[in-house]
Amino acid sequence: MAYSVPTLLLSSMEQNNKPQEEDRLGALTDDILLSILGSVDLATAARTSALSTRWRSLPWLLPELNLHVRDFLPVPCPDYPLAAALRIFFYSKIPAQHINQAMASLTRAARSFLRTKHSRTVTKMSLEIYLVGNYSHDIGPLVRDAIDNGTVRELDLTIADDKDFRCKRADMLQKARVVDGFFSTYPNVLPCLTRLHLYNLRFAEGDMLHHTLFDCCKQLQHLSLDHCDAGDGSVWQIDAPSSGLRVLELRYSYLKRLEVLCLPKLELLRWEVWLHNETPLHFGSVPCLKELFLLCGADIDHPGFSLSQLLDGATDIHTLTLNFQGEKLWIQPESRQLRAAFSKLKKLSIQGIYVEFDLLWTINLLEAAPTVEIFGVEAFEHPCSVPFWVRVGVQRVQPSWKTPGFTSCSKWQLRELHVASFSPLVGHHMLFVREVMGRAPKLETVLLKENEEPCRKCEAMGALPTPIGGMFPRGKDEQDAIARQLRDKRIVSSSSAAKIVFKSIASTVVF
Repeated sequence: MAYSVPTLLLSSMEQNNKPQEEDRLGALTDDILLSILGSVDLATAARTSALSTRWRSLPWLLPELNLHVRDFLPVPCPDYPLAAALRIFFYSKIPAQHINQAMASLTRAARSFLRTKHSRTVTKMSLEIYLVGNYSHDIGPLVRDAIDNGTVRELDLTIADDKDFRCKRADMLQKARVVDGFFSTYPNVLPCLTRLHLYNLRFAEGDMLHHTLFDCCKQLQHLSLDHCDAGDGSVWQIDAPSSGLRVLELRYSYLKRLEVLCLPKLELLRWEVWLHNETPLHFGSVPCLKELFLLCGADIDHPGFSLSQLLDGATDIHTLTLNFQGEKLWIQPESRQLRAAFSKLKKLSIQGIYVEFDLLWTINLLEAAPTVEIFGVEAFEHPCSVPFWVRVGVQRVQPSWKTPGFTSCSKWQLRELHVASFSPLVGHHMLFVREVMGRAPKLETVLLKENEEPCRKCEAMGALPTPIGGMFPRGKDEQDAIARQLRDKRIVSSSSAAKIVFKSIASTVVF
C-alpha cells in the first residue's frame, strides 16, 4: 500500500516514534522534510518537534508560515464541497467558545514562531484570524514587529467572521470600523499585504474602501470580498492605475454596480451573486483581463442585461464562465453583437442551465466566438435549491433565443465539447451534441460527464434529481450504443471522427 508523505509523517507521530518509521523519515534531507512540514497545518508541524532531537528545530525553519484559526479549532471545520467559496457559512456554525480557544492557541503559536524566527526570513506568512475580544491587540504587535524587523515580507491575511450573509447592516458597519481600526493601529500591515480576504463589512464611505485597498496596499495581488459593500445599491468605482492587483473576487454583494475604471494588471475577476437586476459590471481600462467568472440566480421578473455591453472595454478575455444556478437566464438574447467581446475567447463555459431548458440556445454564443477551442455546458437540477417563485406555482420560462443559422461554422476552431450532467434520456442533450458535432469541422473530443459531486443538501432531503440522477450511461454496451447514435451519418455529417469520452465517477471510457 502506498502512503502520501504527510500520512507517513502523521503515522510516525501516532506510533510513538517507532524506529522503522523514524529511519524512513530520517533518511531524508532537511529540505525534503521542510517540504513535508509545509504541506501540513502549523499545529501538526509543531507537534513533530516531539519526534526526535533532529525534528525539534525543523518547524521553526519553515520559509512560509501558515497560521490559520481553523487549524486550531477544537472541532475541525467541516470539509464541504465549495468550502473555499462558502466558508463564511461554516465560520458562522462555530461556537464562540471554540473561536476564543482557537484564537488563544493561534496567538501562542504566533508568539512562539515569530519570536524564534527573528534570525531568519519568512518569505510569506498566511494569517487567518478573528478580530474578537482583545486578540487583535495580541496578534497585531507580533505581526507588526515581524514586518518591521524583516522576518515577514509578504502577508496573506484573512479576517474571518462568525456571522453568515444574514449579518445585519449595523453589525457590518461596526465590523468595518473594527477592521479599519486594526489597520490604523498597525499601518505597516497594509503595504505588506499580497492577498486579503474580508467578510461582512460595510464601509461608511466608498472612498475609505478605495483608499484602504488600493492606495495603501501597494503589493496587493489578490482581493476577496464576501458580503462587503459601501451601502445598499452603492456603486463602487475602482480607479487604481498604480495597483498590481491580479485577482478580484466578490461574493454576495449588495453593490448596484462595480465599475472597474482602471486596474492595469487585473487578470481574473470572479463575482458570485449580485442582488440587483441591472448590469452589475462596467469595464474601463483592464488590458490584462483574461478570465471572467459570473455566477448568479435570477428571479422570474429579472429583465436580463446585454452581455455585449457588460463586456465592452474587456475585449481580451480568453476564458468566460457564466453560471445561472438553475434559474432564469440573466442575459438577453445576443449572438453577432458579441463578436467584438469574444474575438479572443478560447474557453467558454455555460453552467447552471436548468435541466429542462433546451441547450441549443447556447450555440448563439458559440457562433459569436469562432476562436473558442473548448466549449462546455452544464445541466442543473437541485431539489434543495428550488426558487421560491417556483415553489409557489410560477412556471420557469424557457430561453427565448432563436437557434442560429450556422452560416459561419467552417471558421469554428472548436476542438473539445464538454457536457456535464449528461443524460441521453433528456432528449435535447442528444440533439445538442449532434448539432455541435455536425458543424464543428475541427472537433476532436466530445466529453460527456456525470455529475461528479453529489449534493449533500439534496441527499439530506432524501431527494435526487429526477431526470439526471442515476441516468448517466454506465455499461459499456449502453455507452457504445449512444456513441453510435451520436455518430449516425444520417444525422451527423462532418465530425464523426471525434472521439467520444464517457466520464463517470468510477471510470472513463473512450469510443
